[in-house]
Amino acid sequence: MNIDLSALHSGVDHKIPLDLLVSFPKEQLENTDLLRLDDVKVQGEITRNSTMEDVLQCTVKGDMILSDSISLEEVNYPFSFEIDKIIDENDKIDENTLDLMEILWENIVLEIPLKFTKVEDLSKFHGDGWKLLSEDNVPKENNPFSDLLKEFGEE
Repeated sequence: MNIDLSALHSGVDHKIPLDLLVSFPKEQLENTDLLRLDDVKVQGEITRNSTMEDVLQCTVKGDMILSDSISLEEVNYPFSFEIDKIIDENDKIDENTLDLMEILWENIVLEIPLKFTKVEDLSKFHGDGWKLLSEDNVPKENNPFSDLLKEFGEE
């Protein structure tokens, strides 16, 4: 999504308002933990500061669809963050055109959690000779590291 900055640079406008609904193609989601990225709402503005640099200030909100870390079911993960960035030459296609998608994508990728689960009852996850335990239920006897834990006062 390209934003034309020529009205801002010529002094015709003092700001470019942003009120956008952005969609990301499935190809862009490859090699990430995202299953889907529903429409992302971007609200804010692009202005020029006193040193004639372009400044992007906006709020980004949306919903990521991730795979639950325990059950592997699809879960909805709402996100919201602020961007306050001086736009440099790497963000622009040319002097008067900003590539907003790249800035948004960089910031959205930072919001993806390493692990996310909505599972509260771990008793459903068991099988032949195994069961999933929470860290609170881990037995402490027969721990090969118990001597080390005692030295650090953990046990």
